[in-house]
Amino acid sequence: MLPDDIGHMVEVGAPAVSPDGQMVAWTVRRTDLDANRYRSAVWLAPADGSRPPRQVTAGTEGDGEPAWSPDGSLLAFTSRRETEGDEKRSTLHLLPVDGPGEVVTLTSQPEGISQLEWSPDGTRIAFACRQRTGRFDEGKDEAARPPREVSRLLSTLDGEGWIVDRPTRIWVVPVDGSAPATVVTGAAPEGGGLEGEAQGDHGSPAWSPDSTRLAFAGGLVPDFDLDQRAGIYAAEVGAGIPVELPTVTPIAGGEVAYSGLAWSPDGSRIAALEERVVEAPWNSRLAVVDVAGGDVTFPAADLDRTQAPYPSARAPVWDGDDLIFNAEDHGETPIYRVPAAGGEPTVVAGGWNDVIAAWDLAGGTLAYTRTDTSRLPEVYAGAVDGTQEQISRHTDAFHARCPAHPTERFTVPSPAGGDIDVWLVTPRGLDRDQRHPVLLSVHGGPTTQYGERWFDEFQLWASAGFCVVFCNPHGSTGQDTAWLRNIRSPKAKIDPGQGWGGDDYRDVIAALDGALERFAFLDPDRMGILGGSYGGYMTSWAVGHTDRFGAAVSERGVNDMLTLETTSDAMGLFGAMLGVDHLDDPDEFRRMSPITYVRDITTPMLLLHSDEDWRCPFEQADKLYLALRKLGQEVSYHRFPGEGHELSRSGSPKHRVQRARLIIDFLRKHLVPEADPASS
Repeated sequence: MLPDDIGHMVEVGAPAVSPDGQMVAWTVRRTDLDANRYRSAVWLAPADGSRPPRQVTAGTEGDGEPAWSPDGSLLAFTSRRETEGDEKRSTLHLLPVDGPGEVVTLTSQPEGISQLEWSPDGTRIAFACRQRTGRFDEGKDEAARPPREVSRLLSTLDGEGWIVDRPTRIWVVPVDGSAPATVVTGAAPEGGGLEGEAQGDHGSPAWSPDSTRLAFAGGLVPDFDLDQRAGIYAAEVGAGIPVELPTVTPIAGGEVAYSGLAWSPDGSRIAALEERVVEAPWNSRLAVVDVAGGDVTFPAADLDRTQAPYPSARAPVWDGDDLIFNAEDHGETPIYRVPAAGGEPTVVAGGWNDVIAAWDLAGGTLAYTRTDTSRLPEVYAGAVDGTQEQISRHTDAFHARCPAHPTERFTVPSPAGGDIDVWLVTPRGLDRDQRHPVLLSVHGGPTTQYGERWFDEFQLWASAGFCVVFCNPHGSTGQDTAWLRNIRSPKAKIDPGQGWGGDDYRDVIAALDGALERFAFLDPDRMGILGGSYGGYMTSWAVGHTDRFGAAVSERGVNDMLTLETTSDAMGLFGAMLGVDHLDDPDEFRRMSPITYVRDITTPMLLLHSDEDWRCPFEQADKLYLALRKLGQEVSYHRFPGEGHELSRSGSPKHRVQRARLIIDFLRKHLVPEADPASS
């Protein structure tokens, strides 16, 4: 795979099963390198694979999020099919699945539409969408608008910009076109201690079985923003479209953030995903909330794994008295079944050296997208307690063009105890009697996991002649809570750990050393390290604590944890993760910051950042670049215009290609100087 092959990548996702379990819809996103954009369409096929898939939407304007009507006759989907001036608008449409009929547009919004949920009676669709406040009534000239009132933390969001004046609300629109889309959340809950409009974003809409109540998650308590807690609430929407904001009643709250809501068939309970936000991090848990009393139970409590996989966590699904959900486990994400009353979870799909990236269940049919280290995701479908067969082949042409490089999995003992999951990608046809350059890649997060999935970056680096080692050190998900919480500061009053740059750093070095010991063809004299976000942090930290690496690539990295705590869109939350407040102990933040050890960095570095990165603002790279330049060290720095924190995954196609070339050329220059540049 060469950098230009990013333009041939195909991404399959968002499977949606029809209510009778007979059909599956999904999305296919293709990269148009010439136009420098992505195009996505909705596809449809029988769940049993009896007919080939067919494309059912045009696919030119970002069609996505397919959602079936309760009777299976209509498919709702989102798109961007309207333009107002020079602004693309988000649109919601209905597509007749069987029989004649035209695509109908239900609503058009200036902000993105997502999280489509049909009412059980089939008359309305709820969705999440940002609502612009009165500031936007002043026109498009930002210089003429009044100033924003920054009334809460998380007032900006990477990829979105300022959100404090355009909060996400839940909307409802009738499917017969009899009324416009209407906001149904935003009022302060009764007895909630708030006055006027409820602050914060709202999401995860879920209809009650009788279609009269709409549950949602949001921060509707005072000072919710200090730790980003989000309770469960119900808007009393009735049988039609409310003419005023409905009454909102609280169902569950506390020092947690709920998401992924799913109402039980009898209306007595709501299943949800619960993240404990105080004294974080914790493994997220599947929760069941009693609607009447607010009591919360955890049916899969014995499974000490995060039960909200990143980045594709979805609401659990009720299957009778059982719940279907998935969880991260040592680099995999199996789908489990557990009784809602509690019990031993059992695997119903996955766990075969693979990752289930997205899934849905209806009418006894389970559909999901599955990937492993050799293939991009494709759609599989079949009986939930049976066997699921592949029903899509969208990526065959890409893999014929870019065959995957082999991957080996092994474990290495952690210096802190337990085993580190480690993988090695090697170029195809590798001569194992010769020594080859090796890269150590560190994932972001830190509370995420690398795993059994096809990853474009590893394929690019292996195609350039590098062997790639990657692992899940302490602080990663996929293992138990103790493994995850090890990254808390040693000064934390509750569950102190080793902090950033502690056992996590020792683990990534141990993983590299374990690979060097196991594979004699890895060259210890030609090693590089690279990563993005927290992986960028670990890259900068590593070269400040060892001179073993011949090159380092730090992308969108964290270099000064003290300023990150006050400039990131997630301001305040890093201290919550560490268990230390920056006001009380700024020196602890400095101790864990790579910039503190910049005088010890002698490794040539490539710094990559984006102008519009709100998660790790570019000042993080500026500080390191300035220091290295003043110290006379070799450093190259590139900033991408118009991009945010997600450049490597969802940035413009041309920027993604340029990024890949920069990295490969830099690594070849320092580790394989006789090789041709990637851009040649």
